[in-house]
Amino acid sequence: MASREEPAVMDLVIRDTRVIDGTGAPAYRADIAVRDGRIAAIAREGDPRPTAPDTIEADGQALAPGFIDMHAHSDLAILRDPDHSAKAAQGVTLEVLGQDGLSYAPTDDTTLAAVREAVTGWNGDGTDIDFDWRTVGGYLDRIDRQGAAVNAAYLIPQGSVRMLAAGWDDRPATPGELATMKRLVAEGMEQGAFGMSSGLTYTPGMYASDAELTELCRVVASYGGYYCPHHRSYGAGALEAYEEMVALTREAGCALHLAHATMNFGVNKGRGHELLALLDRALAEGADITLDTYPYTPGCTTLVAMLPSWANEGGPEATLARLRDPAATARIRHVMEVEGADGCHGVPIEWDAIEISGVSNPALGAYVGHTVAESAAARDEDPWTTAHRLLTEDRLGSTILQHVGHEENVRTIMRHRVHTGGSDGILQGAKPHPRAYGTFPQYLGRYVRELGVLSLEECVAHLTGRPAARLRLPDRGLVREGYVADLVVFDPATVAAGATFERPRTLPVGIPHVLVAGRPVIQDGRRTDVLAGRALRRT
Repeated sequence: MASREEPAVMDLVIRDTRVIDGTGAPAYRADIAVRDGRIAAIAREGDPRPTAPDTIEADGQALAPGFIDMHAHSDLAILRDPDHSAKAAQGVTLEVLGQDGLSYAPTDDTTLAAVREAVTGWNGDGTDIDFDWRTVGGYLDRIDRQGAAVNAAYLIPQGSVRMLAAGWDDRPATPGELATMKRLVAEGMEQGAFGMSSGLTYTPGMYASDAELTELCRVVASYGGYYCPHHRSYGAGALEAYEEMVALTREAGCALHLAHATMNFGVNKGRGHELLALLDRALAEGADITLDTYPYTPGCTTLVAMLPSWANEGGPEATLARLRDPAATARIRHVMEVEGADGCHGVPIEWDAIEISGVSNPALGAYVGHTVAESAAARDEDPWTTAHRLLTEDRLGSTILQHVGHEENVRTIMRHRVHTGGSDGILQGAKPHPRAYGTFPQYLGRYVRELGVLSLEECVAHLTGRPAARLRLPDRGLVREGYVADLVVFDPATVAAGATFERPRTLPVGIPHVLVAGRPVIQDGRRTDVLAGRALRRT
C-alpha cells in the first residue's frame, strides 16, 4: 500500500465508490487506485486520498470485481468480434469457453470440419475465421495475438477429444483410444486449460461410459482442474443424472462444476430443493462442488440436439442421411413425439415450446421468432413436417429456445451457497436468447433490486469471488490490493438488462464503467477501442 503520509501517484483513481468486494461482506465507501493494471490502494474514509491523472467520479455508485461468466459459448465470437460488447457491456471481464463438450481445440483437419458443422448453431459455420490452430495452446495464443475486450479461460471439450480418438461411433472406447484421450486431456491441461467439459446429451461425447469419464477426470484432477458436465438429463431422470456426476467425480477425486444446473420440464416443477438436498449431502461428505445458472426460464440449444442419440451417430452427414430415409425419419419422429428422445432429456417433445431463434439458411428466416407449432399451423401441416424441413434445409444449423423452465426452481437454485452465474449465451441467430446480452444485469436488477431473492453483496459474490475461487485464480474476483484491476462500476438503483425476448441484442443500462486490467473497455456507458483481455492459463 502507498505511504499514508505521501500517497503515490496512480494511473487511475475511482473516487467515492460503494465497494462490494466479492466476498459477500457488507459494502464500504472508498477510493480505489489503479497502477500498472492492478489495484494499488484502497483508501477508506479518513485515509489520505490517492491522486492520478485520470479519475472516475463514482458518486457513491457500486464498484465490484468484474463479473465472471462461468458458461459461455463465445468461442468464435471472441475472435470474430473482439469488441465483444455483448459481454463487456454487462460488466463481464472473464468468460469460460470450451463448454458442453464441443469446441475447436484439440482437433485435426478432419474433426475440425465435423465440429464446425455440428455446432454451427452455437457459433456459426466459421467460414469467416482463419482456423490457424489445432491445439488448446494454439487457440489461447490466437486470442492473445488478436486481443479481446474481455479475458477468456478454456475447458477441454470431452466430445471433441472422443471424436479425435474414437470418431462418432456409439461404442465403448478401446484401451488404445482411451489412452489417446487421456494424453489429449493431459496436453490440454498442460497448455493452460482449467478443466474439462462434457455434453452428455450431445454426440459423440454422450457415448462415453462413466468408467471412461472417470479416467479422464483423474487426469484433470492431477492438474488441479475441474470437470464441468452438461449431464445426461435435465428432464426425466435429472436427479439421477446429477447423482451420477457427483459419484463419478468423487471416484475420480476431481472437483465438479455443474453446468446450467436447472430442473426443467413438467416432471421437475417445484423440485429445485431436491437437487440442493442432494448437493448438500455430498458437500457435507467432503465433495468439492459448484454450479452455475442463468436467471431465465427458457433454455437454448440447437434443433438437432432434440433428436435421439442414435440418429446423430456418425456425425452430421450421417444424421442428414437418416433424415432423407423415410423409415429412419418415421422412427425418429416416433421416439421424439411418443417415447421421449434422450436428446430431449427423456421427455416427449412439445412443439409449442420449441421456438426457432436462428437459422443458418437465410431462406428460412420466416421461421425465426415462432414456435414450431405456430409455423406448422400457419402452413397447415403437422409440426414434425415443419421441424423436418428446418433440420434438412438448414443442414442442422437451426437454434431454438426451449420454453420448459420453472421460475420457482430458478430462484431456489440461485440462492445456494455454491451457486455462480453463467449466461450459457449463444450469440448466433436473428433472435438469440436474451441471456447472452443480459444475464448479469438481470441478476442485479431483477433478482436483487426488484425481487430481493439475493442481497446485493451476496449476488456479487456469486458472480465474482466464488467463480474465481472455482477457477483457482489467485489475484482476481475480489477487490483487494495487489489484485488485477478487472472492475465494474454500476448503479444498483438503475442497473437492468436491456435485452428481452423481443429485442435480445439490446445492451444493459446502469453500468457506466468496466475496466479490464485497469483499462476502460466501457467508459461512460460506451464501448472504447481498448482490447485489454487475454487468454488466462491455468497455473
